[in-house]
Amino acid sequence: MDVLIFDLDNTLYSADKKIFSLIDVRINRYMTEVVGIPAPQVDALRREYWRSYGVTLQGLIRHHGVDPEDYLWYVHDVDVTTRLDPDHILREVLVALPQRKAVFTNGSLCHASRVLAALGIEDLFEKIYDIRIAAYQPKPFPEPYHAVLAELGATPERCVMIEDSRDNLHTAKKLGMGTVLVGAGQTPAFVDVHLDSARQIHSAMRHWEKAS
Repeated sequence: MDVLIFDLDNTLYSADKKIFSLIDVRINRYMTEVVGIPAPQVDALRREYWRSYGVTLQGLIRHHGVDPEDYLWYVHDVDVTTRLDPDHILREVLVALPQRKAVFTNGSLCHASRVLAALGIEDLFEKIYDIRIAAYQPKPFPEPYHAVLAELGATPERCVMIEDSRDNLHTAKKLGMGTVLVGAGQTPAFVDVHLDSARQIHSAMRHWEKAS
């Protein structure tokens, strides 16, 4: 395998850090204070937009005329350093891996940059691909995957996707990519390797070394 494509949130750090809970509060505030949606309607709308479009942002663009850049700046304006510290173990593991490395997230570039800096690994990735890569179309829709692969100049068969989302890995597998699930829970058939932590990614690579 030539390229390792990492999801960001709850993948490169543990879900126990609860970074998304900080963003979650900002999304709700944006919908009520900026867009003007009555607070009692917010939860139901977010569920509907997630089901239909994969992210809240797409629903707000389509139904409320929201400026996506304004939204991304607002909801990701959180201090991740209150919950993340440099991960020296993860850094050592990533440094030892010879493959090219990129980040592919449904979040924003600024958020991803802050997270990687807080973890002390920002210099180990050649590129961050965020929600903008395919006109704000998120994973697990295939369009952003195709855009990322084109930018990388890589074939899916030579890439491994490392994710905490089973839906996102399902798309990756259908495109022909290797799949590594990070986190607790069941292991679907389309997952090649299941890890507790991204710190174990070196052990996952043995799966493809054996197959080659």
